[in-house]
Amino acid sequence: MGLPLVVAITGATGVIYGVEMLRVLKDLGQETHLILSEAAGMNLAIETDYSIDDVKALASVVYNNKDVGAAVASGSFRTCGMIVAPCTIKTLSAIANSFTYNLVVRAADVTLKERRPLVLMVRETPLHKGHLELMVRVADCGGVILPPMPAFYHKPESIMDLIHQSIGKALDQVKVEHDLFQRWSGHERKEARKEPLRVAT
Repeated sequence: MGLPLVVAITGATGVIYGVEMLRVLKDLGQETHLILSEAAGMNLAIETDYSIDDVKALASVVYNNKDVGAAVASGSFRTCGMIVAPCTIKTLSAIANSFTYNLVVRAADVTLKERRPLVLMVRETPLHKGHLELMVRVADCGGVILPPMPAFYHKPESIMDLIHQSIGKALDQVKVEHDLFQRWSGHERKEARKEPLRVAT
């Protein structure tokens, strides 16, 4: 399916976004090059039932985060872009300041300098002014700040529906075709669907 997509998973809460993205991309036949940070490995154990080996098995190629000489560290290695899911504030800060101390940040910096899509699914709340200024710096360099904010117009029925909608929005940015959620087609064309998600009160 054309050029590979770089996927990085860092140590913010929400590692399931990166794991599920890899699973979806594998099902789509999209080649993926994975960078898994050390903290991401810890969060996998805390937040999911996946092992590090389980996650690595979902990717086409896996790199050590310390390997700054890897293929994705060079602009001459062509990709269709990079998604960091989830993205810690520490990683955001390093990317905003071109502080390429590991492969995640180096690959992101390369993606920006080559004018390829870079999508950061930043996970933090609330945000102070310093966080926002970092996001502006990345956006000014051409990156896309895409926090995984759930939408409800597609009437999600499970947590996975919410995850898929956020993943789908990220994949849209790198032009990977998918059918992860029902797209909005105008309020006058709403299709009948099951009962909306019920929220306990």
